Amino acid sequence: MAALEVLQIPDIDQFAPGPYLRLVSAPAAAQPLRQGPSLQHRRRQRARVLQRRRRAMVSFVLLSALTILALPGHTFGATTGAGLSTDLANSSVLASGMDYVVQPGDTLNTIAYNVNPVQPSAARTLLVHELGSSVVVPGEHVLIP
Repeated sequence: MAALEVLQIPDIDQFAPGPYLRLVSAPAAAQPLRQGPSLQHRRRQRARVLQRRRRAMVSFVLLSALTILALPGHTFGATTGAGLSTDLANSSVLASGMDYVVQPGDTLNTIAYNVNPVQPSAARTLLVHELGSSVVVPGEHVLIP
């Protein structure tokens, strides 16, 4: 880029009666309009920030999924020790962990049916294992498996 400069130098008046024009060259390096990091540097930095945000979001989603999966199994419809779904176990007369007192006329089969009306044989097997016998006596305390 070039510019014109008008000079009035008193010593030159003898050669030129008035002002004269002189060609002035621009400085070698023009000053940038903006100071700071370059545009490419800022774009790379922005891309790294977006990538970190994406990774953080994926990590959050995975951690949330693992936390939900770590909840107790009955939350997702698991079964009790007697082989009964938790929904049916909550609606049955006897639930796992209860202490049942045997009444006159009760048998192991009737207790097993009250524990698991869908599969009383599975509950009966667990009761036999818990009691160590297939005979119940009125007044006996039975821990429901």
